[in-house]
Amino acid sequence: MLRLSTFSIAARCARTGMFGVAVSTAVPGVGSLCPFAKAGVGAVATQSWVNPYLGIDGLRLLAQGQSAKAALERLVSEDPGRDVRQVGLVDRKGDSAAWSGPECVPWFGHITGPNFSAQGNMLVGEETVQAMAEAFRRTEGMDLPERLVVALEAGQAVGGDKRGRQSAALLVVHKEEYPYCELRVDEHRHPVAELRRVFEVARHQLLPFVQGLPSRENPLGGIGQAVQDLLLTPPPYRPGGGGSAP
Repeated sequence: MLRLSTFSIAARCARTGMFGVAVSTAVPGVGSLCPFAKAGVGAVATQSWVNPYLGIDGLRLLAQGQSAKAALERLVSEDPGRDVRQVGLVDRKGDSAAWSGPECVPWFGHITGPNFSAQGNMLVGEETVQAMAEAFRRTEGMDLPERLVVALEAGQAVGGDKRGRQSAALLVVHKEEYPYCELRVDEHRHPVAELRRVFEVARHQLLPFVQGLPSRENPLGGIGQAVQDLLLTPPPYRPGGGGSAP
């Protein structure tokens, strides 16, 4: 089993209905194993001695109409490795639930509230989870991708993973079956700071493109001329920068 000693936040935006997860750890490639989200359904973060099926099955249970609490109870009861698992869920109503197994490596714990679940293990201390929760609560006016990055930055600023840093990820879904925003920093000395840098590029260049992609309601999509012109411009000369000159 792979131990993802991690701090993460799973959340819902009450204003837009977006769901998402932001996460960082001292293991490479956390974005492939920890964050799970489905439009109109919910979000799940799974970590510690990670079981990805808690994310997969958690979304399935939420899609069936189970609450975050009911889904969590079933996930935990059916997992023989529950004592070393950590998982947080948010459902379509914004209710949240979390589990931190008693054999997770200290410090471990979680905080849940309306529209979010923040959790962590093998941390410097409880202040990491507290900082994430506080940052999420005070940024209600921001869009969910920004709120999640801010929460992750707040957790890192007060300590984060006590072993150090290596990877970070952001996953947000909105109305479609494909991600609204999915960004990963798979191996970096300062992964949360790098995730912020990549997010700022994506904010200017990726998100306007995604907003015009084909949807179930509009299979043709609507990539406007401004976005077309943007994407035809070499990356270093676009708003937000990024890339290298030709």
